[in-house]
Amino acid sequence: MSVLAKTWHLTSQAELLKDLGSNPKVGLSQVEAAKRLARLGANVLVGKPKEGPWRIFLRQFQDFMVLVLLGTVIVSILLGEYLDATAIFAIVFLNSILGFSQEYRAERSLDMLGILAAPHAKVLRDRHKTVVDAADLVPGDIIFLEPGDRVPADALLLESKLLSVDESNLTGESIPVTKDAAFRGTASTVTGDLKNIVFKSTLVTRGYATCLVVTTGMDTEIGEIAHLLQEDVEVQTPLQKRLGQLGKVLVLACLAIVAVVFLAGVKQGLPVYKMFMVGVTLAVAAIPEGLPAVVTIALSVGVQRMSKQNAIIRQLPAVETLGCATVICSDKTGTLTLNQMEVESIWSASHGLEAEPKGEVGDSLYYATATAALCTRAEVYQGGEFFGEPTEVALLRFAERSGFGGQGAWRKNFLEVESLPFDSERKRMTVVVKKGNEHLALVKGAPDVILQRCTHIMVGSQIVPFNQTYRQLALEALELMADQALRVLATAHKSLGKKLTPASGWEQGLILTSLIGMLDPPRPEVPGAIRAASQGGIRTIMVTGDHKKTAAAIAERIGLIGPFSRGPSEVLTGAEWEMLTPLEQRKKIQSVAVFARVAPSHKLSIVRALKENGEIVAMTGDGVNDAPAVKEAQIGVSMGIQGTDVTREASDMVLLDDNFGTIIRAVREGRGIYDNIRKFIRYLLGCNVGEVLTMLVATLLGLPLPLIPMQILWMNLVTDGLPAIALGLDPTDQDLMLEKPRDPQEGVFAHGLLKRILFSGTAISLAALGIFVFSLWYHPGDVLLSRTLAFTTLVLAQLVFSFQCRFERYSIFEAGVLGNIYLIFAVLLSFSAQVLILYNPFLANMFQTVPLGGEDWLLVSIFAIFPLFVETVLRLVKQMVRRHFSLLKV
Repeated sequence: MSVLAKTWHLTSQAELLKDLGSNPKVGLSQVEAAKRLARLGANVLVGKPKEGPWRIFLRQFQDFMVLVLLGTVIVSILLGEYLDATAIFAIVFLNSILGFSQEYRAERSLDMLGILAAPHAKVLRDRHKTVVDAADLVPGDIIFLEPGDRVPADALLLESKLLSVDESNLTGESIPVTKDAAFRGTASTVTGDLKNIVFKSTLVTRGYATCLVVTTGMDTEIGEIAHLLQEDVEVQTPLQKRLGQLGKVLVLACLAIVAVVFLAGVKQGLPVYKMFMVGVTLAVAAIPEGLPAVVTIALSVGVQRMSKQNAIIRQLPAVETLGCATVICSDKTGTLTLNQMEVESIWSASHGLEAEPKGEVGDSLYYATATAALCTRAEVYQGGEFFGEPTEVALLRFAERSGFGGQGAWRKNFLEVESLPFDSERKRMTVVVKKGNEHLALVKGAPDVILQRCTHIMVGSQIVPFNQTYRQLALEALELMADQALRVLATAHKSLGKKLTPASGWEQGLILTSLIGMLDPPRPEVPGAIRAASQGGIRTIMVTGDHKKTAAAIAERIGLIGPFSRGPSEVLTGAEWEMLTPLEQRKKIQSVAVFARVAPSHKLSIVRALKENGEIVAMTGDGVNDAPAVKEAQIGVSMGIQGTDVTREASDMVLLDDNFGTIIRAVREGRGIYDNIRKFIRYLLGCNVGEVLTMLVATLLGLPLPLIPMQILWMNLVTDGLPAIALGLDPTDQDLMLEKPRDPQEGVFAHGLLKRILFSGTAISLAALGIFVFSLWYHPGDVLLSRTLAFTTLVLAQLVFSFQCRFERYSIFEAGVLGNIYLIFAVLLSFSAQVLILYNPFLANMFQTVPLGGEDWLLVSIFAIFPLFVETVLRLVKQMVRRHFSLLKV
C-alpha cells in the first residue's frame, strides 16, 4: 500500500486541496492540467512492453518452414551452389518483409482500437464540467462519479451521496463497500476500510460523488500490483482455432505428397540434392502454415474498417458472431432515436395540456420548473453551454426559458441538502432543498411510479386531494402524450417542514405538479436500417423503459410495427412479460416486436428466451444494470456516448455514435470479413493444390520436373503474397445483406468451398501440365523453354484465379474485375515481377528462364485462362439445368 494512501484519510480535505493547489468549485485550469500531465505522465498502468518493429521482423525468421529454407541455404553453400543459396535467401527475405508488413499493420490497427475505446472521466476544468480521456487526469483534478463508472484514479471523497464501490479487483471483497466523505480512520486502517478514498479501476455500483484526484498511473494502489496485469492473453476466434487444426492436417498431407515426389524423382535417377531442394521448396509453397495468421490480418483489417463506421470491436470473436446474428434487441432512446430531447408539451391541472404554459410564483408550474432546474445532475454555464444527460438537459432548457430565472437563480434561493439518486429500478430521483428554515422534497420520475405515490395535486396555487377525477385527467393526458410519441416524466413535491424527516418518507404522500412530455425524434436512417436487417434475415426488437403507447408510436414511425411491417408486431410490457412462465415466454417472444416499461431484469430474461429458441442475439445496453443482459447475449453492444464503463466492459462491441444504423453496418461488415476469409482460403488452398498436383503428376508420369526450386519459391512469393492480401481488403458485397444469417456451427468449407478449391486447383494444374507436355512435344529436348512456359502459365492462371475468388455466386463476367483496386494493383505488380525475371538476364539466369516470344505469350494466355473457361462453362450448364427444372415444376 502506498505511503500517500496511508495518510489520505488522516488529512483534512482543505489541507489536501491546498497541497494539490486545487479548488472544488473551479477545478484546475486546462493550462495547469497540461503542465502537470507533462511533468507527472499519463494516468495509465504500464503494461507489458509492446514488441518493437525489429522484434516483429526477426520473428518472421522463427517460423519452422523458414528455418528449413535457411537450412537449405547453408546446405547449398556447403555444396558450392552459391547462386541457389543467394536466390533462396533473397526470396526468404522478401517473404519476411511481406509478413512483417502484414503483422505490423494488424498490430497497429488493434492498438488504434484500444485508443478509441479508452475510458473517459467527468472532470471540472476552468469551472466547467467536461469529459476527458482518463489518461489525461492529473493530481488535483476534481472528478465526478456516478453508477457504472470505473474510478479513473485514486481520489479523496469531497462529497458523496449513497456511494457504494465494488473493490473486488483490488481487495478480493465481493460485496460493494459503502463510502463516506466524512470518514476519518487511523494510521492502521487497511485498504478495504478506507471509506473516504476511492481507488483506480474499482467500480461505482450506486450513488454519486465528487472527488479530488491525489495519485494517478503507476502511483495508484492498483499500479503497485500492475505487474499482475502485464500478461497478455491472446484470444483466438473459433475460426482461427478450426484453421489451426486444419493446418496441421494439411501439413501431414502435404508432407506425404512431397515425400512421394522426392522418392519418385530419386527413383528416376534425378540427383538427391536436386530432389531434396524440390521437396523442401514444394513443402514451403504447399503447406498453408500461415492460415491462422491470415485470418488475424483479415479480422484486424475488418475491425479497423468497422471503427471508421463508429463500431469498436472489443472482443475479436465477436466479428465472426456478428455475421450470424438473427435478432437485435435495441434500446429506443439514443439508439433508435436521436437522443436530442426537447420539451414539447406540459400538462397541469390548471392549464391542461399546452406547449409552453406560463405559470406564476407559487403555482404548479412554478414547482414543476423548480424540479426541472434543481432535481437534476445537469448543469448550465455562462454562455448557454449545457452539460448532462439529454433528458435532464431538455428539462433544464425548459427551466431556463420559463421566466422564473435560470438554474443559478434557483440555487441561490434553494440550497440542496440531500438527494436520492435515480436508478433504473427506482425510476425516480429526489432532491431535498432548503429555503429559509423550510425543507422541500422535489421529485421527478416515471409517471406510473410518481402517480401512485401522490395523494394530492396542485390546481393553480391550491393543493387539493388527488381524487379519481384528477387521476383520470392525468391518465388521459398521459395517454394523449404517449400517442404523440412523447417521453413523459412526472414532477411532484412535498413539504418536509423545518426539521428534516427520515428519507423513507420523502417520496410518500407527494403533491403532483405536472406531466412533462419530451420529443426524441427517430433517427432518419433507422427505418432503412430495420428494412435492411429484415431482408438479411435479422429481426429487430425494441426494448425500452418508456410508456407502452410511446414505444408503440415510435415503433410505428420507424416501420417496426404497423401496416408496412412484415414481422411480429405485438407490443408487450415488462409486467405482462413477467407474468409468463419461461415456456410461455419462449413462445410469446416469437410474436413480440416491442417491449415497453422493462426493467434490467426483464432484459436478461428476454435474451435467455431468445437464446433458448436458438437465436443469435445482439443486445444493446447503456446503464449499469444492463450489463448482465449485455454479457448474456452472444453479441453485447454498449453505448459509447451514454453508456457506463461497466456496460462497455461487459460488451463485445461499442457504438461510438449510439446509432442503431451502426449495428446493421457492423453486421454487414462482419459478414463481409467472413466472406473475405473464405476468399482468402479458396485462393491460397486452390493455388497450393495446383502447384502440388503439377509436381506430383509430372513426377509420377516420369516427365522432367516442370518447376525448379527457385521457381516454386518465386511463385509462392508473387501469387501467395500481394494478391492474397488484396483479397482480404475486398469491399463488402452489398448483396450480403440479402442472405440469411450464417450458422455459427458452419464449417469453413461449407457451401461447396472444398469442391471449388479441389476443382480450381485441378484445373490450374491441368493448364500447367498441358502446356508443359505440349511444349515438350512441339520443342523436343527444350526443357528450359517448356519449364518457362509451365512456370509462367501457373503464375498467370493463379493471378486470374484471384479475380475468380472474389465471388462465389457470380462469374467475373457478371460481376466485373474493377471492384477491388488493391487486387488490380497487386496482380499488375506480380505480373510485372514475372515479366522481369523472364527478360532480365541476371534474374533469368538465377531462375533458369528464357524470354518468351509473341506466339509463346499467346499459348500461355490460352492455357492460363483454361481454368476460368471451364468454370464459366460449368456455371452456365448448371444455370441451364436449374432453369429447365424450374420450368418443369411450373
